[in-house]
Amino acid sequence: MTYLWLLLSNLCLVLVSSSVYDGYKELELATKSRSAVENFRFAELARNDSFHGLYNKRGLGASARSTEETFAKLLDTIGISYRLVNGDVGLTLGREIPYEGGLSTERYYTHSEINQYLEDLAKRFPTRVFIKAAGKSYEGRWMKTITITNGDQRTNKNVIFIDGGIHAREWIAPAAALYAISELVENFVAYHELLLDYDWVVLPVVNPDGYEYTQLSPDTRLWRKTRQPSSAECIGSDPNRNFDFHWNEGGSSSDPCSDTYGGPQALSEPEVVVLRDLLHTFSGRGKMYLTLHSYGNLILYPWGWTPDLPETVDDLHEVATAGSEAIYAATGTKYEIGSSTNVLYVAAGASDDYAFHAGFPISFTMELPAGGPNDFDPPPSAIDSIVKETWVGIVAMAHKVVEKYPLE
Repeated sequence: MTYLWLLLSNLCLVLVSSSVYDGYKELELATKSRSAVENFRFAELARNDSFHGLYNKRGLGASARSTEETFAKLLDTIGISYRLVNGDVGLTLGREIPYEGGLSTERYYTHSEINQYLEDLAKRFPTRVFIKAAGKSYEGRWMKTITITNGDQRTNKNVIFIDGGIHAREWIAPAAALYAISELVENFVAYHELLLDYDWVVLPVVNPDGYEYTQLSPDTRLWRKTRQPSSAECIGSDPNRNFDFHWNEGGSSSDPCSDTYGGPQALSEPEVVVLRDLLHTFSGRGKMYLTLHSYGNLILYPWGWTPDLPETVDDLHEVATAGSEAIYAATGTKYEIGSSTNVLYVAAGASDDYAFHAGFPISFTMELPAGGPNDFDPPPSAIDSIVKETWVGIVAMAHKVVEKYPLE
């Protein structure tokens, strides 16, 4: 059996990267025929502008403008089989860069690296940054929050709470939460007004087990749920359908194998219990809850369990509008705003409804822009623009919240 290794970039996707291997796929080719190898080298597809090959001692590196389907047909025609070894070589290479303190917007980070970054910030800024180990996930990972203050040691300030990564596959959400943290801490002077009477609390990854699982291989990349077994055959529940407010009243599945399985009962997922308890910690102080998701370019407010609107919908709409208009002015990206049920779909048992019910007067789900072949996986090259754009919207909404809800 003769083997070749192939790096294939399917440029029917928009892939722009500082890494030459961003978005490339690694394939293992196999054939029993030497002539098939020669046929592959000199196939017409390799001679025209739709396919460019570079043959070397290790195998063939290729950049293809043709679709993967076209390429697969070529291999079949000349008698070569293949299997996918790596779905994103650039991402893998990027993750092999060791964490040495400080995060960039050039790659996605593991949950342990994220926690280490939070701890590093607390060591560097001990009067302004505080870490709390809020609880553990099903698989025993610590869920840590970072509280960002201006260092004046005043207690009982109002609170803006942000989280990300409730759904495992939405990597851009933790990335956006981390960028918000870095701006508030390391660029403090620019945002000092937002920290006068407000503390910011951020939980970057609500679903660390699922988040880590999505990073194992291309086969697990689109995993959405937690990792606690939900039945004899299936694993995980949708944590954003598991809160005990109108749980199981729409938008969730009773099938344990479904991506939207709401769990065997409300609060069955330990990660959801941790987040619920955190939200109650800020009773009376919490003024804005923002949960980051992808994708859709949406700022959604309650309710998710009914098409009815809250009595304070005008306040919700005003703050959401501030965010959407700021983003549009800065980048031209349009965000749609409205209630979850009316703009998107029914989603009972979600965290934004729960936070609003628990006393946060402003509560949003922010669906960030799509990216990558499955819309849930913007390439590393897109992280910087998305998180910076998102931060523009968050800052505008925060200013409106500070104006509307001054410290009493």
